[in-house]
Amino acid sequence: MQNHQILTSTHDDVAERQTKGSVVALFDVDNTLLPGEASEIRFFRFLWRRGLVGWSELSRTLAWLAGHVPPFSLHSLRERKVYLTNKRPADMESSAKEFCQAEMIGRLALQGLAQLDAHRRAGHQLILVTGAPDFLIAPLAAFLNVPTVFAAKLEQYNSLYTGALIPPLPYGVGKRELILAHAREMGLDLTGSYAYGDSPGDYDLLELVGHPLVVNPIRGMQRIAHRRGWPVTEWT
Repeated sequence: MQNHQILTSTHDDVAERQTKGSVVALFDVDNTLLPGEASEIRFFRFLWRRGLVGWSELSRTLAWLAGHVPPFSLHSLRERKVYLTNKRPADMESSAKEFCQAEMIGRLALQGLAQLDAHRRAGHQLILVTGAPDFLIAPLAAFLNVPTVFAAKLEQYNSLYTGALIPPLPYGVGKRELILAHAREMGLDLTGSYAYGDSPGDYDLLELVGHPLVVNPIRGMQRIAHRRGWPVTEWT
């Protein structure tokens, strides 16, 4: 894998980029800033240990997986959060704060933290872009002092989650749509901007910017990066 140096910028470099528009650094979360297993899987186990989900939620989730093509593809779980059906948002938000303190902050990649800090010092806008639920990412974003987050928004009915998501989902093409709309609204300079992601679900995000970096590649992303000439690194 290619080594990737932490971003460094002189004042002249920053000034030159800012004359072309605002530079942004876009960070995926799972297996990028948080190496390893997806945070939502860990959160499900966290809820299980506290009795907030159980066999009923698990069986409904498995039935949902089995009923889609291809069967038992995890992508269908990105499109519907079956385990959150009829859950109170306040309960999930409270649990997410506990989970963040207990199991997210300590797992953050040191290289990712350094890169966030380098972008912050360079005057770049920071954005987290993830398919994880927004309530799960909100406490992490607050800890990281990242003001802008694009995450999965859950539909509510009678003050309860339905399990459905409000489109577009921040995954794959959905990430591209959200960032393009945000870039137009905020006047961002995407050609001078940066993006970090680990999987084919981040391809559209990485393709948007002038400075993509593939982090901890999975599901064929190493091969894709090689084909596109994108640098690759590991964050631990």
